[in-house]
Amino acid sequence: MPPAPLLLALDGNSLLHRAYHAASMEALTDASGRPVWALKGLVNYLARAAAHLRPDAIVVGFDCPQDSARKIDYPGYKAQRPEKPADLATQILMAPELLRAAGICTVVPRAFEADDVLASSARHARERGWRSVLMTSDRDAFALIDDLTSVLRVRNGGFDEAVIVDAASLKAVCGVDPWQYRDYAALRGDPSDNLHGVRQFGASRAARLLNAFGTVDAAWEATSQDVSEAVGELAAQQLHRPEMRQVVDRNRRLMTMRCDLELPSIDDMRLPLSYPVMRRALQAHGINYGPSLWALVGGGTPVAAQRHPLELKPWVYRKGLRSRVDPIPGQLTLF
Repeated sequence: MPPAPLLLALDGNSLLHRAYHAASMEALTDASGRPVWALKGLVNYLARAAAHLRPDAIVVGFDCPQDSARKIDYPGYKAQRPEKPADLATQILMAPELLRAAGICTVVPRAFEADDVLASSARHARERGWRSVLMTSDRDAFALIDDLTSVLRVRNGGFDEAVIVDAASLKAVCGVDPWQYRDYAALRGDPSDNLHGVRQFGASRAARLLNAFGTVDAAWEATSQDVSEAVGELAAQQLHRPEMRQVVDRNRRLMTMRCDLELPSIDDMRLPLSYPVMRRALQAHGINYGPSLWALVGGGTPVAAQRHPLELKPWVYRKGLRSRVDPIPGQLTLF
């Protein structure tokens, strides 16, 4: 049997941020003097991912620029982030219009985020018997992994350092299964979103707790002695503090991605796109891509790709190298 059709869903905000910082020295502008180098980088991500994965459909999600349901829930959400540079903010606002003009299905949900578009896209695909790949630099998407859903994670180093994350590689690197990842992240916290975690709980201790009990709720129901044996006495004491329960509950609530957003039909997301339409939309902004768009517009596979098929690396743990390819907390605040 041939594989099920594939939907590629992209986190537009995280990829724009990556492209902005990667090409800031280039400082490409359009004829009106507006910055477009991050937009060019985003299109490059689209084209390269399509060339590697050969999806049947594609959708790009963006954060709502006006409202945030999560900030209404918790005013401290992302409150530590500095104002975006003006040239980045301009490109974020320009991106949905540019992509739609190029014929790319683009979703900006009211009061929600690109993460919610990814979660809803994964469900949208699954309910139709499709597979999905979620392209992002945000680790929260790991909670969405299942038999039909994997994550294409872009890390420091750009697309050349991108890796495919499935259930097996997530378990190998983080020590937890996808269904445990939200508890894992809630215990650790997320400095990029201004969500502190439970004291004494880093990545390894959070994994040990979840391997011992399955969920944080099950650990709370266990005896103090059992929890102490799994993670140590000090960590067990912190876990059972009432305020730490509130922290975990808050983090899980804010980290839960909406999977019920209303999306366009999958037919509106289908490839191929029109090459002339894409070229005109991009050239109007001073962005010139030609043959590299082949996988988006239904062009033939280039000879080089036929001779040397493109492949993406699985995510593996390499001792001593993780700090080179994963963002450090200071870098995470950029995203």
